[in-house]
Amino acid sequence: MRTLRLARVAVEAEGLRLRSMARRIATRVLIGLLAMVFLAGAFVFAHVALWYWLRLDYEWRQISTAAVLGGGDLVLAALLTLLATRTSPSRTEVEALEIRRRAWHGVASSMALSALLMPLLRLGVSVLRRRA
Repeated sequence: MRTLRLARVAVEAEGLRLRSMARRIATRVLIGLLAMVFLAGAFVFAHVALWYWLRLDYEWRQISTAAVLGGGDLVLAALLTLLATRTSPSRTEVEALEIRRRAWHGVASSMALSALLMPLLRLGVSVLRRRA
């Protein structure tokens, strides 16, 4: 009975961990998409303003202006990518994973104990049958 209870606890902990992780991922995706919409609009206006500023005020050629804007975009994209990858699992996810690990360890040790006790039980039953 203890084994089934531990298995149930492990499954519930895993479910809690997966729901929490799914909620975190959905939130990240929604916020990321919303941020990308605003970022795209801001970039369009910033690029237009910067293009005209470099071309008209400094009289840069088109290729130089495009290279500077493209390089700046690459640097900004790299920084945003690093920022997006820095999130870590929540406390709930970590604790649920630890509970699951402990429960499965208990299941495994309980099953190992059952496997050791089964031959002794069979031996005891056979001894009792011989006496009867």
